[in-house]
Amino acid sequence: MPQQTPSQVRVVDPILTTHVQGYRHPGHVGSALFPAVPVAVSGGQVLEFGKESFKLYTSRRAAGGATRRIQFGYLGKPYALENHSLEGVVPREYLRDALVSPGIDLGARAVNLPMQSLSLALESAQATLATDATNYDASHKIALAGAAKWSDAANGKPSTDIANAVEAVRTSIGMRPNVVLLSAVAFKAAKENDQVVNRFKYTSRDSITKEMLAALWNVERVEVGEAVSSDDAGTFTDVWGNNAIVAYVPQAVSGQEEPSYGYTYTMRGHPLVEPPYYDNNAKSWIYPVAHERAPVLTGITAGYLIQTPN
Repeated sequence: MPQQTPSQVRVVDPILTTHVQGYRHPGHVGSALFPAVPVAVSGGQVLEFGKESFKLYTSRRAAGGATRRIQFGYLGKPYALENHSLEGVVPREYLRDALVSPGIDLGARAVNLPMQSLSLALESAQATLATDATNYDASHKIALAGAAKWSDAANGKPSTDIANAVEAVRTSIGMRPNVVLLSAVAFKAAKENDQVVNRFKYTSRDSITKEMLAALWNVERVEVGEAVSSDDAGTFTDVWGNNAIVAYVPQAVSGQEEPSYGYTYTMRGHPLVEPPYYDNNAKSWIYPVAHERAPVLTGITAGYLIQTPN
């Protein structure tokens, strides 16, 4: 079986790399808390942000006086990008002519499944960070119990809890949170709770949506984590568990120097599709997909965790 020529590689790989870089799984929302920012090296220091990043500095100076210098962010704990890679397969039987490489359509289909899996792995890593209560101080988390749970429709107070979370973040960083991420079960509990339902029962007969909740809670976005994962035994679990996260995250990410709840440090140019190759033993074309990245918390006081709302 002839190998691909350099011209074939140049034509196919850039197109498929563009395809995977634009890939978005509709049920994955971790980027709402951890937007991707490119880095040029696979390891370094997390640029963490404390209250200094949100401080109102005195900038007035007298004639001839010194100019005050400020620095946004400070180096925190080290990070190391994780290199994740999977391969998609196009069996020779799918091709009319085994002497030619798969076309763009088959190549795109071959890389979609690896990207789904890589995307789920990233979603899980982001959720693990965001829902770990040990990452938050006592002023930025609450575990609901008994009648305080949102699933207690008559007594739970989701709007009140969200408002308290917003205020806790705002008074910590001087910025109003703009994102609320609800797990699937938290979203169900919130939209069926009396405190929420009673705000819409006279104005809308539609089912309560995340857009309606965003307007009610005065935040830019409400996202719902629908992703599930399966273990080796075939048991499915919700990736985002039973949680709600309120956070400030820049919606137009300009770089890792901008204060944020979190980022996903991503190797520049990733994810990418490596040159496909033919495996004689499998009688298939193989498409390697690589994604080198690491989600990190860069400003934990810019977030608030609400546990067990359902």
